[in-house]
Amino acid sequence: MTSDPLAPLDLAFWNIESADHPMHLGALGIFSAHSPTAAAHAADLLAARAAAVPGLRMRIRDTWRPLDLRHPLPRGLRDGLRRPLGLGGAAREPDPCFDPLHHVRLHAPARDFQAASGRLMQRPLERNRPPWEAHVLPGEAGDRFAVLFKFHHALADGLRALSLAAAILDPMDLPERRPRPAAPARGPLPDVRRLPRLVRGALADVGRALDIGASVARSTLTTRPVPALTAEPTGTRRTAGVVLDIDDVHLVRKAVGGTVNDVLIAVVAGALRTWLDERGDSSAGAAPRALIPVSRRRPRTAHPQGNRLSGYLMELPVGVADPLRRLAAVRTAMDRNKDAGPDRGAGAVALLADHVPALGHRLGGPLVAQAARLWFDILVTSVPLPGFGLRLGGHPLTAVYPFAPLAPGQSLAIAVSTYRGHVHYGLVADARAVPDLNRLARALSEEVETLLTVCAP
Repeated sequence: MTSDPLAPLDLAFWNIESADHPMHLGALGIFSAHSPTAAAHAADLLAARAAAVPGLRMRIRDTWRPLDLRHPLPRGLRDGLRRPLGLGGAAREPDPCFDPLHHVRLHAPARDFQAASGRLMQRPLERNRPPWEAHVLPGEAGDRFAVLFKFHHALADGLRALSLAAAILDPMDLPERRPRPAAPARGPLPDVRRLPRLVRGALADVGRALDIGASVARSTLTTRPVPALTAEPTGTRRTAGVVLDIDDVHLVRKAVGGTVNDVLIAVVAGALRTWLDERGDSSAGAAPRALIPVSRRRPRTAHPQGNRLSGYLMELPVGVADPLRRLAAVRTAMDRNKDAGPDRGAGAVALLADHVPALGHRLGGPLVAQAARLWFDILVTSVPLPGFGLRLGGHPLTAVYPFAPLAPGQSLAIAVSTYRGHVHYGLVADARAVPDLNRLARALSEEVETLLTVCAP
């Protein structure tokens, strides 16, 4: 396996990290245990399997080589411009000293998995090794254990992290896959035929970049920060998890229309309203801007390493008192974003990374990180999970809570996944700025009950 230069967005995530704001994703999986030694056996199994997964053996190494102009740009003009082959780039490469025991760690029994996860999430990953970890947490009662997976955002986005974690787990009831007919092979177009297409594509890219930049400027100039969602960095982390019944979410969706995702975002807006009011921060007129990442990976295709992300930016209708009106406002905003598409608007700022040279990412990383608080107030992301159940060494995965990175200057991030008939919210917060994170978690459950009540016939 050879060296693979980081794509621009991966390089951006690698360079905006700081000690107080580590840029890793997380997922806390809860497993049923059949014996007191289940956690120790799971740790041994994870280490053994990780050694056989090529993507988990890749470290990220800074490259300080200048651009070599003697060779043509690979794969045409557009692909070539997007490869960070300039001064200050970085690349993935196999770690010649890879040892899975440096990454898989068995801990002492934990009374509270979420409390332990918060302490572990605040620790940055070691940058001189493949940037991932798996922490195995035995339960005190011996009837369950947890595994906290951590993946640096430069190594993987949510879908890629899922594929890496799934590679060391076992499917419980994987449905039979029918072979799909192979697509007809297409040879490369002659260079003379490719040039007009490449030029049109390059011009379109420039147009999108200008549009995104203008949208970002407008959104930052009209910023109305929500004090409860902003905080000076302390380097501390707290996590919490909430489980909802997916059938309840579908009942609300069928009653009012829209999508499951619309309902889940509206639940966040309602919970924030309750939480702000109860902690003494008035929700009147509050409309925090939520960044909602959108995957640009195509289904049923190979999942390359790194990130393939864009996003939507929307104002959460926290200041709206009526729960049905809040849901309608979310639905309208999401429909507007979808009509515009994920390649335009302020939420698509991640696409601008393609137009920044490698050295710009390295030197401008801290500035970009600090600008996040002007761009959005809270991250609300969805991480899809497989429809089939997963096991580890015969122990079924019963719940999984996704955790998103916390941007500098922000105190809260929310991720959500659906698994085996349940919705799992994972909350990450600055522990000092949000000491009442569990109250916000309860507000999410209460908001679903409120929606069920107002939607009842």
